[in-house]
Amino acid sequence: MAAERYLFHFPPQRRAAREFRKIPRIASGEFSIERFPNGELHLDLKTPVAGKRCLVLGTIAPPERNLASFLLLCHTLRSEGASHVTALLPYLAYSRHDRKEPGRSRGAAWAGALLGAAGVGAIVTIDVHSRRAARVVPMPLLSVSSAELFAAEIERRSLHDATIVAPDQGAVERCKAVARKAGMKRSVAVVTKTRTPQGVVLRRLRGNIGKRAIIVDDMLDTGGTLLACSRELRRRGAREIHVFVTHGLFTGDAWRKLWGMGVKSIACTDTVPVRSAQARKLTVLPAASLLVRSALEV
Repeated sequence: MAAERYLFHFPPQRRAAREFRKIPRIASGEFSIERFPNGELHLDLKTPVAGKRCLVLGTIAPPERNLASFLLLCHTLRSEGASHVTALLPYLAYSRHDRKEPGRSRGAAWAGALLGAAGVGAIVTIDVHSRRAARVVPMPLLSVSSAELFAAEIERRSLHDATIVAPDQGAVERCKAVARKAGMKRSVAVVTKTRTPQGVVLRRLRGNIGKRAIIVDDMLDTGGTLLACSRELRRRGAREIHVFVTHGLFTGDAWRKLWGMGVKSIACTDTVPVRSAQARKLTVLPAASLLVRSALEV
C-alpha cells in the first residue's frame, strides 16, 4: 500500500514518532543534516516526496539551530515537490510574544512568517499560549487540548475533590476544559496577577479553596507565576497542591521552591523533552496520541 503521507522527525522526537508509525499509510521519511566547516547547515533528503503530503515533527525552540534546521527541512521538502507540509510543533515556541507593542518584537508573528516562507501550510500544536498567537501566524493553526491527559491523571490520583485553580485569567478556559473532562463539579478558582520588575504580584483570588488544589497552566518556565499562586493558596488554607502544566520548560532553579510550598506533585507532558535528572520527581505524560489524531485533520 503506497504511503499517503511521510513523517520526518528530529532525534529528540523519536519517541513521539513511533506513535505515527502505527498509522497505516504514513511512512517514515529520511534525511540527514550537517554543518559545513564554515558553520552553515546542509541537508540531504533521502526520501522522494514529489506529490506527497509531509508531516515534520520537531521544535523551533532555542537553541536557534532547532529553528534553522526545521525551516531548512520544510523548505527542502517543498522545493522537492511535496504537495503540502504540516509542521507538528508540540510546543510552539515564541507564542508568548504575541502582543503588538511599540518598539518591541512580536516573536509569534515572526516565527509564523518564517514558517510560511519555508513552505509550511499548516501547524499542529498542543495548548497554544493564546488565541492571539494563533491569529498572527499566516497559516491554519490547530491547537490540541491536553485536557484529556490531565483528566486521566486526576482520575488516577483520585483528586476529584480538589479545587482547580487558574493562575491567571488566560488559563481559565484551559482549567474549565480539564474540569469538564474530569467530571469535576466545583467552580474553577481564578487568580488575577500583575508582573513587576521584581516578579509576579497577585491581586486577588476568586473562588472557594479547599484543602486540596490543582493549578493548571500551559507552561512552567521559571515558575514565578506558580510560586506566587502556591503561596496564596497556602495562605487561603490549601494544604496539598498539585501542579499540571502542558509544557515543562523548567528554566533556572527558582521553580524548585515549589516543593517547599505545599506542592506534592508536578505533572507535565513530553512536548518539551524533560531532562532525566528532573524527570525523577515529575510525572511526564506522553502527548503523542493527541498529535497523531489531529495531524491527519489538516
